[in-house]
Amino acid sequence: MVKEIQPLRKRLQKRPSDAPTAENVAIAAGVSTATVSRYLANPESVSEKRGILIRSAIESLGYIPHGAAQALASQHSKTMGVIVPTLDNAIFAEGIHAFQRRLQEKGYTLFIASSDYSVDEELAQAERLITRGVDGLMLVGAEHHPQLFEILDKKQLPYLYTWSFKPQLDHPCIGFDNYRASARLTEFLLQLGHTEFAAIPGITRLNDRTKDRLAGCLDTLKKADIFLAKNRIIECKYDLAESRQALRKLLDNSPRPTAIVCGNDIIAMGALLECQTLGVRVPEDVSIVGFDDVAMASHIHPALTTMQVPSKTMGEKAADFLLAKLSNEPVTDKLELEAKLVVRETTAAVK
Repeated sequence: MVKEIQPLRKRLQKRPSDAPTAENVAIAAGVSTATVSRYLANPESVSEKRGILIRSAIESLGYIPHGAAQALASQHSKTMGVIVPTLDNAIFAEGIHAFQRRLQEKGYTLFIASSDYSVDEELAQAERLITRGVDGLMLVGAEHHPQLFEILDKKQLPYLYTWSFKPQLDHPCIGFDNYRASARLTEFLLQLGHTEFAAIPGITRLNDRTKDRLAGCLDTLKKADIFLAKNRIIECKYDLAESRQALRKLLDNSPRPTAIVCGNDIIAMGALLECQTLGVRVPEDVSIVGFDDVAMASHIHPALTTMQVPSKTMGEKAADFLLAKLSNEPVTDKLELEAKLVVRETTAAVK
């Protein structure tokens, strides 16, 4: 097969403008042009034997399928969109990577946009992605501009949101229960004997994940007859510098908190760094917990106790959902995953 293809490739390379065509691929593979077109639109629509011949011809000739032509043939652009709140958070990067890898297996390209935690900006980004012809859209969280869903429904565009599981809402979702996960984390600290608590939740405005995590913490404490005063809850961005300042303010409280519940691992790491700067021992003087289990959480010293978020699985399942929708295959539109408590070195029993 290689010997047959090489002379054709040399002839095509005589002039730069003579790029290989689908017809050239068909001749090299020994199939019809219609079969090549069918394969490019849906590889599973041709036999495995013919698929191997077509792939070999494409690779040998250096043929690049024309995206617009493929889109017309399949009525799909072979692109997907994802809008995340920020590109600074490593936990989103892991989920997006898994999402992209799964899509690549089916020949899809991914467009990524960031909303900067603004529902208005997210709406604008979604409109741009839809204008570019994406076949589906992955969102993060359950809090969005109402007009966004109106547009998606009107366009009949497959979509879902991730990182939250709220089956009571009338939208497809794959995620975990942030409230329940935070309640589990807080209960763990209570079991260690802590009664003096404080929280650095992140910014709750327009962020249902942060709201649910804070509510899960506070409600669990109330059940234990522990009520946090306003000066024991400090909202800040997911930022090391801001979380260090928040930690310093919390330590001014009397009595000092012995347990600090943080909205994510970045905040927890900032709090840990500030404790080390101030000479406050972790976990001997204060226990600190995070949320997400980013890669760095297990490598810092002391290693961070946190909730492990199934970001990789979410990304894969989200891709599977959208691909199934586009293929008209049956698929559940509500899938709950579990966040797991990971106990490391930043927590200890009260002495």
